[in-house]
Amino acid sequence: MTLSLLRLGDAGWDEAVRLWNAMAAKRPALVHRPSGAADVAAAIRHARERGLALGIKGGGHNIAGTAIPEGGLLLDMSRMRHVEVDPRARLARVGAGCLLGDVDRATQQHGLATVLGFFSEVGVAGLTLGGGLGYLTRRFGWAVDNLEAVEIVTADGATRTASRTENAELFWALRGGGGNFGVITRFTFRLHPVGPLVFGGLIAWPFERAGEILRAYRALTVEAPRELTAWLILLRAPAAPFVPAAWHGRRICAMSVCYSGEPGARDAALAPIRALGDPVFDLLHEQPYTELQSYLDGTEPKGQHYYWKTEFASELSDAFVAALHELGEACPIPGGELGILHLGGRLNELDPEDGAVGNRDARYALGVLGMWEPGEPESDAFKAWVRSAGERLRPFSTGGNYVNFQTADESEARIRASYGANFERLVRAKRRYDPENLFRSNRNIDPGATR
Repeated sequence: MTLSLLRLGDAGWDEAVRLWNAMAAKRPALVHRPSGAADVAAAIRHARERGLALGIKGGGHNIAGTAIPEGGLLLDMSRMRHVEVDPRARLARVGAGCLLGDVDRATQQHGLATVLGFFSEVGVAGLTLGGGLGYLTRRFGWAVDNLEAVEIVTADGATRTASRTENAELFWALRGGGGNFGVITRFTFRLHPVGPLVFGGLIAWPFERAGEILRAYRALTVEAPRELTAWLILLRAPAAPFVPAAWHGRRICAMSVCYSGEPGARDAALAPIRALGDPVFDLLHEQPYTELQSYLDGTEPKGQHYYWKTEFASELSDAFVAALHELGEACPIPGGELGILHLGGRLNELDPEDGAVGNRDARYALGVLGMWEPGEPESDAFKAWVRSAGERLRPFSTGGNYVNFQTADESEARIRASYGANFERLVRAKRRYDPENLFRSNRNIDPGATR
């Protein structure tokens, strides 16, 4: 098969190589846009014969910019955006180029959903292969806990199906091991009754109440039913139409809320949030699930510079609450955020070895997030502050972290920490399915890694 290749200057090149995080921009030598497994196999042969690194771009939303292989061959999967829903079997078959919004729109036609993220423009493939978390994680686990099967083209050019019963060890590795083992061409997800209407949105209070809000949030997350997910964010209020003008640029405490349960139990679930009273703004309302899944899209636009440090935590101690409060007050980055994602629930009930993703002790994700315009003169200072704040939060970590949130400058030790006791098994799988490390444009699992 002759590959149709794009080169710098060709029509479509710029969009194919564009990444969400402009800080991570790189340039491949070639781009191929496959339309199926045979195309992917031909591209793998092309890369191996010419010694090219091979990268895979679904949505291009990874903060580390792992999709782009500098000087290599990029597979832009954007032509593979088909979604097939079987509502009776409650399954969705999803092409590897799909964005989250593609899947949500298709499944919500049947009042069904699977665990995906919370920005509609994120790629399904990258999110899922790193584990995957979103508003439904508390109810149904990681995204990979809801993965039934994949079609994958491995480094030898073979097309395989992997599931719990077929190529089971490969399937285990794919559920959290990222793009280290081949090119996924199709995912099959388990679906759950959710929507089409849910209740949620944003609500915020003055930062002066941060201590009170943080303690209330801790109490809420201990008692909340799994149908309620509330994520807390310390930030400066944006100059958005829904924010009173007097609050633009001022520090606030916000919660991003999703309640996906029975309407009759909603008021009781939300009562601890309502009891806080006197918000700066309150945008909580009944809305389509697809709307809730996309309403944060504009808060993290493509083309900005993004830099994060994150951890998993099992609890929110007094010392942590005090540290987060102090960091929120001191953050010098106008577009900076400190956040807590509540994850505790279904994922904690499964065996630590159920998928490479591990981290079954994670009940929260903690994050220090920086965002600024390209060319920002304080860029180096902002990055240094994020790193320092991340170190301040490290003592509260489980020791694990989310591989999808790792930045490009994080070490192999952080990759190992992402998988904990599962790392050595992942290395063995890598040696079996990609011994030459063709798939290395990622948070790489080196087949030569030792203890």
